[in-house]
Amino acid sequence: MRLTILGGGGFRVPLVHAALLGDHAEGRITHVTLHDLDAGRLDAVARVLAEQAAGVPDAPVITITTDLDEALRGADFVFSAIRVGGLEGRAVDERVALAEGVLGQETVGAGGIAYGLRTVPVAAGIAERVARIAPDAWVINFTNPAGLVTEAMSRYLGDRVIGICDSPVGLGRRVARVLGADPDRAWIDYVGLNHLGWLRGLRIEGRDELPRLLADPGLLGSFEEGRLFGPEWLRALGAVPNEYLHYYYFNREAVRAYQQAERTRGAFLRDQQARFYEETARPGTPALRTWEATRAEREATYMAENREAAGAGEREASDLESGGYENVALALMRAIARDERTTLILNVRNGSTLSVLDSEAVIEVPCVVDANGAHPVSVAPLPGHATGLVCAVKAVEREVLAAAESGSRALAVKAFALHPLVDSVNVARRLVEGYTAAHPGLAYLTRK
Repeated sequence: MRLTILGGGGFRVPLVHAALLGDHAEGRITHVTLHDLDAGRLDAVARVLAEQAAGVPDAPVITITTDLDEALRGADFVFSAIRVGGLEGRAVDERVALAEGVLGQETVGAGGIAYGLRTVPVAAGIAERVARIAPDAWVINFTNPAGLVTEAMSRYLGDRVIGICDSPVGLGRRVARVLGADPDRAWIDYVGLNHLGWLRGLRIEGRDELPRLLADPGLLGSFEEGRLFGPEWLRALGAVPNEYLHYYYFNREAVRAYQQAERTRGAFLRDQQARFYEETARPGTPALRTWEATRAEREATYMAENREAAGAGEREASDLESGGYENVALALMRAIARDERTTLILNVRNGSTLSVLDSEAVIEVPCVVDANGAHPVSVAPLPGHATGLVCAVKAVEREVLAAAESGSRALAVKAFALHPLVDSVNVARRLVEGYTAAHPGLAYLTRK
């Protein structure tokens, strides 16, 4: 089986490779092609992978290329893990938004819209190329904003593109551990959009144990989301939100914390990763050890501003362990390639799963996966407060898609103005002005 990784010079590629190295079964990935526009980053990541694979006799063969068509030919699976504009683009997204007093996070609010407007045209172009050059390939989308980008690609690839995220998996595993259950044996009732979902139940041998968690303040305060949102709010909701909902429920505090931070998250990662690639390019640098040290620092500082605003303290050691999106991707590929039926929380087209959204809307829900792809499981309706938020954010995503397709500046303004975390049409107009001035990739927004 052949895997192509678009964005193959990205920092998190070694996580995927490490997961592949642990798979020795028949039908495993035997060839990996890394594609990136930056040859220097490709070389750096290839060095890390070579050191990772030392002593593994059946390690996948690694090929690197900057030619997209060459990368796609013969692929069975394609991972889309691109970052349009790089981390400098992310830092700009944050800075422009915060200057207007609104959130600049890369997947939520103004920052997410700006990133989506830059990324959707590129992702759509990739989807068209895949459909033409590798029509039988399955595309697994890592690219943020994951739900929005998956929906953009699905217009060309249908159900052969599946979006993944490790946030719901991590949430489910944390809740299961707190309840003393094996995370791999628990059924997680989770539904929403990417970075906008709620864990509404956790069934162990058919019994929902979430009420026991919600009734125990000690248990609620013992894991990441409990400390982030507070036991009182979780009991009021009757559910455990995805950590990204902290940006919605505590928006004022989150924006203030980001404004007061020495550097935004994007600026921190931009500088940190620049050092990694620079160091790894030097002859004699231990590439794998350098990558591991950089990654440890990256994970320890994840959502640091939100935890500070909530008084949640440092991340638990268990939350710094590997086992996130790369293992979701491996399980997804195994299920499709080997027809090993499994259940995963994925970003897929809605069909009739959530009646408040149309069939083409990409949602994030448990799916049964087999050789024919991912099939969303029937779920109970969302409560009113969650339905309102999901519908509002999906409407914003649709405006982003329409603006990207038409080049309409007016639709871009509309997308910003309709988002629940942007509080003024005038702010939306200034955001579009700021982002188009800062990003050459938004020069296409010329129509009124």
